[in-house]
Amino acid sequence: MSIHRHSFETSEAFLRWNEGREGKRELVDGEVIEMMTGGSKRHARLMLDLALFLSNGLSNSGLVVTAADYAVRTPFGIRYPDVLVTPGRETGDSLASSEALLIAEILSPSSLAMDFGEKAAEYTAIDSLAHYLVLSQDEPRVWVWSRGEDGSFERPVMIAGREETLHLSALGLDLPLADLYRGIA
Repeated sequence: MSIHRHSFETSEAFLRWNEGREGKRELVDGEVIEMMTGGSKRHARLMLDLALFLSNGLSNSGLVVTAADYAVRTPFGIRYPDVLVTPGRETGDSLASSEALLIAEILSPSSLAMDFGEKAAEYTAIDSLAHYLVLSQDEPRVWVWSRGEDGSFERPVMIAGREETLHLSALGLDLPLADLYRGIA
């Protein structure tokens, strides 16, 4: 990962500049961060399986599930989470959502500190967010930040083991980890 200083007056200017460029970049506190591309087969499969499970479970809800190439606006800039659930009010040519309901990141050795630190702080500062998930790609293990009834985020809860189920109350979905991690770990 490398950081480059560019001047963008708005996040929309960054999105337009970034559109169609090779590689992956995010905007954080005015800095363009060049992200690593490529990942393991497990990472790719888990991201796809999670997106498919959510998409199938939410098919009649009006919510939209996207993966990796659709951005979310945070109070600090623009991020491209592995999986994103939004209300779906944006137009088809929109480059980013301002209304995330669920954001998920799949851990890789290089992303551990960022997913649990910087990204957790950014994502949980999004007013509309109900759940932030960090998933291990090596074993059935998910860390879940959920917004409490008072509107604040609770400390993350770790759910581990094939026999466990991830309950996403704001989406009305239950996700058995055995189903999500089938053939992965």
